[in-house]
Amino acid sequence: MTGRLDGYRILILETREEAQFSRLLQEQGADVLQCPMFKIDDAPDSAPIEAWIRGFIAKPYDDLVLMTGEGLRRLLKVAKRIGVEADFIAALARPRKFARGPKPVKALREISLDAQIVTEKPTSEGLAEMLAREDIKGHRIGLQLYPDKDHATLVSAITSRGASVETVLPYIYDAKAADSNIVRAIEEMASHRVDAIALTSSGQVRRLLDVAKSHNCEDRLRKGLADTPIASVGPVVSEELKSKGLRTDIYPANDSFFMRPLISAMAASLSKHPPRLAKLP
Repeated sequence: MTGRLDGYRILILETREEAQFSRLLQEQGADVLQCPMFKIDDAPDSAPIEAWIRGFIAKPYDDLVLMTGEGLRRLLKVAKRIGVEADFIAALARPRKFARGPKPVKALREISLDAQIVTEKPTSEGLAEMLAREDIKGHRIGLQLYPDKDHATLVSAITSRGASVETVLPYIYDAKAADSNIVRAIEEMASHRVDAIALTSSGQVRRLLDVAKSHNCEDRLRKGLADTPIASVGPVVSEELKSKGLRTDIYPANDSFFMRPLISAMAASLSKHPPRLAKLP
């Protein structure tokens, strides 16, 4: 597939894995316009996180639910800073581990651990459905949260089955820091300077529209999206697009909802038409 994206300018909105996605696209010759949707920061108050880690080490949970790979990496960073990294990793090996999709699985493998169960749908709802099939009555469950999401339904789904939950939120989003980047990306699309936009999470769809509304450029965004092929990594993103009156133009083949199949699908689709612009400096 090498070179099949030569000359095509691809807008990506990743944050946690932006660098990897950009690299994979560039390996295929794409000119990548990077637009981080959020700036990720450590939680401002580390005391609850440190206490959660120390409590986990002292008495590991029966089950651990990991929502994001970023969350696990941030927990490991705190554990290293307070001098308990090895003890924390040893404790992580003990409980049954549930992962919300492939990203927490990858983070676990970085410390030579595996998830016992991975959600079929990488969403909070998918986690709740999966846990509903498990016997968790009487279990202590550690739950790693992520920002800008109401997790009350998931917590309720766990406690309603007789388990107790102890949550930890190891990082936050600084949304305003990225607003200006998003507005510039909207203008690039509306000005026909982007060959495709690649979306890898439903939150990106919501964030684009929220920023466009708050900066009075929703019309420009919808014009840009109407004129720009939209690539979706999987069904969750496509459903979010549909709910906002938007469409999916490019979709991975064979239900392979990962970056590489998405890139292959973009290369196959875009190669039918010449790029809009030569590569920009």
